[in-house]
Amino acid sequence: MKKILYLGAEVGAAAAEEVVSGSAHLIRVPSNPNDVESRMRDADALLDASMKVVISDAMVASAAKLQIISCATTGSDHIERTELDRRGIPVRTLMEDRQLLLNLTPAAELSWALLMACARMLPAAIDHVKDGGWDREQFPGIMLNGKRIGIVGCGRIGTWMSRYARAFGMDIVGYDPFVSEFPPQITPVSLEELVRTSDFITIHVPLTEDTNGLFSQSCFEQVKTGAIFINTSRGAVIDENALLNALESKRLKAAGLDVLNDEPEVEKSPLAQYAKTHHNLVLTPHCGGFSHDAVKIVCRRAAEKIVAYLNS
Repeated sequence: MKKILYLGAEVGAAAAEEVVSGSAHLIRVPSNPNDVESRMRDADALLDASMKVVISDAMVASAAKLQIISCATTGSDHIERTELDRRGIPVRTLMEDRQLLLNLTPAAELSWALLMACARMLPAAIDHVKDGGWDREQFPGIMLNGKRIGIVGCGRIGTWMSRYARAFGMDIVGYDPFVSEFPPQITPVSLEELVRTSDFITIHVPLTEDTNGLFSQSCFEQVKTGAIFINTSRGAVIDENALLNALESKRLKAAGLDVLNDEPEVEKSPLAQYAKTHHNLVLTPHCGGFSHDAVKIVCRRAAEKIVAYLNS
């Protein structure tokens, strides 16, 4: 029987098991590079719902039986491609499943939660009460109604963000050179205008050659003073040193991030260090798309692709 290596949460494994049962054996492996490399050697397929382990060319080279990698994620930048391409091994992702993705909202919901946490100074206010305080004047919130939100990347998640923003009475602008028809609630503008005029900036683009470093030092230098910045896409999309400078100089009021360039080894990240002592940077561990409801759906779909390929 074919062997499918599974990396990810238990709830996703159970969903994938329902799909592959009877046609393949699902092997659950901890997200540890050494365990993954050793178990890949006799695996026919890899179902990656974790993104915690870099799948290197060396790992692939040692996996003589490997035929396909299927990711239960939209991103796959943690997978090196030279050896895969040489052997003609496909990497499938959820970027192929637009219809399925349209109604998966956890990533957009977390993005909005980060925006709200920054706008209302929630981390500082919560810690204040835990320490016995009760002084609301230390935590003035920003009223969203009438403020401008700039959405960089107006695809699925960006569109959901625009819907939430509309419900809050915000003025909505967007930048996306790859979108030909914007949702009616989004006014398209240049990246420069978006950066200069937005009270809130939120990033929702995949990591590609075009978007790597998209939000540069120049962008942060032009950002509207007092703006709030949200990134739940990929850490490499922004210049993290420039973001840190913007926070330290108070050009940015606050930032909320679900991604870091060094993840998952973030202990030495300057942003992670800064967040330990400053309430105006809210960090979450790349958990935007992680809800049990969504994980079951995407792992089932990733498993379906493997079974179809192995049986073709």
